[in-house]
Amino acid sequence: MDIWEIVILRPMINVLIVTSKYLFNSPGLAIIVFTILIKVAMYPLTKKQLLASKKMQDMQPKIQELQKKYGKDKQRFQQEQAALLKETGAMNLGCILPMLIQMPIWIALYQSIIRVLATGPEELLNLSRYLYPHWNIVFPMVPLNSQFLWLNLGAPDSLYILPILVGGSMWLQQKMVTPTNTDPQQAAQSQMMLFMMPILFAFMTMNFPSGLALYWVASNIIGIIMQYFITGWGGLADLFGKKTNTTGKPPSKPADDLKKLPAK
Repeated sequence: MDIWEIVILRPMINVLIVTSKYLFNSPGLAIIVFTILIKVAMYPLTKKQLLASKKMQDMQPKIQELQKKYGKDKQRFQQEQAALLKETGAMNLGCILPMLIQMPIWIALYQSIIRVLATGPEELLNLSRYLYPHWNIVFPMVPLNSQFLWLNLGAPDSLYILPILVGGSMWLQQKMVTPTNTDPQQAAQSQMMLFMMPILFAFMTMNFPSGLALYWVASNIIGIIMQYFITGWGGLADLFGKKTNTTGKPPSKPADDLKKLPAK
């Protein structure tokens, strides 16, 4: 076995199998619980990413001022913009770290789902080489039951419900962190990115196992909840009829809003 299989793939396969046993023999529930654990473990990085994104939103008016001031001097504008982002802490690798960390998780989960749902003799034989021999609990569990709700976790969703949920939840999550731009060109680029990624992932979900799509949906929903409690509604404020924060101050948290209610 290579390093990828020893360090990532093999542990994930065995953990999914064992977790399924204690969750009513349901790989679907195991994937959801696994997703929650991953999101909780990544919470510090996620919080750092969201706060950096919020700073970027707050910086938009100042960046637009720099564009007006140094619009003809592109090099000077880039220097001033970099200095501004560095000064405010908005330019931070924390913005991309959660995505980079999740990439190998997606790949390993895809490969794990394909293997743990094996049904043929040859596939089961191949699966056996990934199981821990000292974990006696895993061998009687395979192959796992591939049914969860209306889904066959090892095959794409034939009803296309999961692709819609993946695309919709990803759009909501991105909308929350998409800054409002007064510049028409930047606004058009933001709108294009806002729709392009959800559509791309929804299309990919049509061809990937439902187990992986289930992970994406659960991850997006948990991400939306985290974003709300860290930075508020963000770009969704307009959709819900809430006033957008234009003061540059951090939005009030839900707990702070409760304190403002009049005493009975």
